[in-house]
Amino acid sequence: MNWRGVWAIFHHEMMRFFRTIWQSLASPVLSTVLYFVVFGAAIGGRIESVEGVAYGAFIVPGLMMLTVLQQSVSNASFGIYFPKFSGTIYEYLVSPVGWIEVTMGFVGAAAAKALLIALVILLTSFAFVGVHILHPFWMIAFLVLSAVGFSLLGFIIGLWAKSFEQLQIVPMMVIMPLVFLGGAFYSASMLPPFWEGVAKLNPVLYLISGVRWSFFGLADVPVGVSLLAVGVMVVVCLGVIRWIFATGWRLRD
Repeated sequence: MNWRGVWAIFHHEMMRFFRTIWQSLASPVLSTVLYFVVFGAAIGGRIESVEGVAYGAFIVPGLMMLTVLQQSVSNASFGIYFPKFSGTIYEYLVSPVGWIEVTMGFVGAAAAKALLIALVILLTSFAFVGVHILHPFWMIAFLVLSAVGFSLLGFIIGLWAKSFEQLQIVPMMVIMPLVFLGGAFYSASMLPPFWEGVAKLNPVLYLISGVRWSFFGLADVPVGVSLLAVGVMVVVCLGVIRWIFATGWRLRD
């Protein structure tokens, strides 16, 4: 394992993030404030609590997961797409690093950025609602696993995309709807039985449910199933990335 190569890629990606730190943090914080105003104040005035939890606090895990998934996908996809676009991807392909080191560098940086912004979202929420984290270790575990899983997915999207338009189509047309339909702002148990069953076909529901359980001890699906879902996602994405580097698909076009 070439750890120096991993660190070089990771450090380069993190420096790009910190060069625009205020822009990177201001947007998600502003979005969080707007979500609290619209959902927490307006809708929260009509829905006082969900399963015994104040609605304003109930949506905090969903907001954090919304940020983690969006940022993980966008950071990882752009991080690997830009070297393809500029032609510097060949420097990675001929350097003494394998697909594991390249993946760890880009995905690790994307996940770290997403987790940092999620922490800022959590701190911002304290200004609006009182939030008690019942299982802090599991909260960190679910956030890290989700960030890594969706950073791997974003990495695949960046390798697949041939244009900036393709780079945005999956996050906007797939990821965003799945998050909003995955119980970010409501519990699946609030839905009619048929639609509750449909909601449980959404893989994002399992991730949000796991994080919400770590906060309040409430879950739409068993916690073990949530862990299994994110574990399967990580394994499948790693398999796809290994195949891409082994075959050169979309790398040497």
